[in-house]
Amino acid sequence: MEVSNELAIKKPKRLTSVVWNHFQRIRKADVCYAVCVHCDKKLSGSSNSGTTHLRNHLLRCLKRSNYDVSQLLVAKKKKKDTSLSLANVNVSYDEAQRKDEYIKPAVTKSDLELRKDEVISLGSCRFDQERSRLDLARMIILHGYPLTMVEHVGFKIFVKNLQPLFEFVPNSSIEVSCMEFYLKEKQKVYEMINRLHGRINLAIEMWSSPENAEYMCLIAHYIDEDWKLQQKILNFVTLDSSHTEDVLSEVIINCLMEWDVECKLFAMTFDDCSADDDIVLRIKDRISQNRPLLSNGQLFDVRSAMHVLNLIVQDAMETLREVTEKVRASVSYVKSSQVIQGKFNDIAQQIGISSQRNLVLDSSARWNSTCFMLETVIGYKSAFCFLQEHDPAYTSALSDIEWEWARSITGYLKLFVEITNIFSGDKCPTANRYFPEICDVHIQLIEWCKNPDDFLSSMASKMKAKFDKYWSKCSLALAVAAILDPRFKMKLVEYYYSQIYGSTALDRIKEVSDGIKELFNAYSICSTLVDQGSALPGSSLPSASTDSRDRLKGFDKFLYESSQSQSAISDLDKYLEEPVFPRNCDFNILNWWKVHTPRYPILSMMARDILGTPMSTVSPELAFGVGGRVLDSYRSSLNPGTLQALICTRDWLQVESEDHNSSSALALYVEAN
Repeated sequence: MEVSNELAIKKPKRLTSVVWNHFQRIRKADVCYAVCVHCDKKLSGSSNSGTTHLRNHLLRCLKRSNYDVSQLLVAKKKKKDTSLSLANVNVSYDEAQRKDEYIKPAVTKSDLELRKDEVISLGSCRFDQERSRLDLARMIILHGYPLTMVEHVGFKIFVKNLQPLFEFVPNSSIEVSCMEFYLKEKQKVYEMINRLHGRINLAIEMWSSPENAEYMCLIAHYIDEDWKLQQKILNFVTLDSSHTEDVLSEVIINCLMEWDVECKLFAMTFDDCSADDDIVLRIKDRISQNRPLLSNGQLFDVRSAMHVLNLIVQDAMETLREVTEKVRASVSYVKSSQVIQGKFNDIAQQIGISSQRNLVLDSSARWNSTCFMLETVIGYKSAFCFLQEHDPAYTSALSDIEWEWARSITGYLKLFVEITNIFSGDKCPTANRYFPEICDVHIQLIEWCKNPDDFLSSMASKMKAKFDKYWSKCSLALAVAAILDPRFKMKLVEYYYSQIYGSTALDRIKEVSDGIKELFNAYSICSTLVDQGSALPGSSLPSASTDSRDRLKGFDKFLYESSQSQSAISDLDKYLEEPVFPRNCDFNILNWWKVHTPRYPILSMMARDILGTPMSTVSPELAFGVGGRVLDSYRSSLNPGTLQALICTRDWLQVESEDHNSSSALALYVEAN
């Protein structure tokens, strides 16, 4: 029942609480009500009810304006501590326009000045609207929340209860705040990268969206001054739907110039070997105009090791596709009812199968689950053969040759699962980790191609063809990185090359030896230019003294030039001739080079750049995936500038919060295939 305004108390008892500035007290018969002037909600207005419930409603009322409730809070605390004085009451402009029947609180000049500056005093606390707005933008970026969260009702209720003074802004304003944050953080990253003594390596990752849009992500990898492996996303570029190879190379070059790192670039890692070589050549040509590439750019073009392993696995999976379908059907049949499952378990027990694994279907999106399914089913081969003979309803049985194919190819897949786990589980994936694993794959492919079964040897040949293309581009980079591991040096190259190349191994080993010497000579020249005061960008050596009063500067230059050739040779040769470092599980190659930098000043400069080269661009989350990187639908709907700002800034903030891993910034945006 509505209460008529005519029944309002004309001579009410004097109301002393400030909450009555926001309630109208009315009477219906013998009952008093307090009606909120903001939302018209009726609450008890009896003097026996007190004002606590009114104050609590006012703090939660969503329809009220953003007024100063400091007096409410202070008044509540004053009941417990009489030493606190009541703050002045502030009201908004809208509230000041209310009709005369409501009591109008006084507004002082100081109140208006505080309102203008958006800084409100709440007792001993200060509320800063601008700071809160930036904190909100930072939170959205850091945790990957949607921009629209600022308009969610639940979020508004939470914030109003937490801080009633906070003024909500639309998501368009938050987007602007995020862009401001991005530009501020970008300047920090720009200055940090250009202060680096060493060079950087760039990983190029291709992304797509459910709407078939395409993106390119550029990630800088480097080893910092403290010999820690770091990475930062520099750009996340939305590509035009009609982009060509020329456009891709121009986009990459423009990004390099935007960050002023074209002269600091050591190597670029692309997703796979199918990337057109012309793209790399265009980038090489543009960069070499300003600075010759080290060792003629032999180590500049790197392809992702994890990606080539995935390509090889997909060849094996496709070859075994029909057999795999039969295996899935067999597993589905056994698990189709409890009766059949129990019958199958009895058969396995009678035959004497001791496997403790349960039959499970694989996930078509993850090839390691297919390997696990095949391996489990092979363990129950005898039970499936017995079931075939005694159950006419079972029609998905494998032939003997199909069982053999499944056994052989599953053995191949297990090797790739093991290696992929090693690569994806490495928390510090320095370049030296890849050479022995890739060489094992090479040796196994050679053996598989010798299989007398034409079906298996043909499949192995297709796999090896993809691998050979990768090996031709990356074998030198892999070998040089392994040589810079003091536990292996040249010995590991000699060990594997003798197995891979046989009678021609010595020639191949010499190619690697000549390659690392040529690269070392390039770094030696760079160190000479430093001493001459004209260092190349990206040099890791300190600049020469500029003290004009040093009359022996000429002697220092003469001494260095006369001994440079001998010392340069001894630096590399000394490292190679010394015994290898003992292998152990706790070895940290970056710590080793950090400690030994004074002993090998030029070689350590080279090691910093090579060991920081990303030999793989596949994140752990996608290590076993059969699809590519897919941006989720929400983020693919953002405009290109905002999308880049959110992804890049999130990556940078995670590093600052020391909550960073190699893929966390982008893993959030992967949509399941």
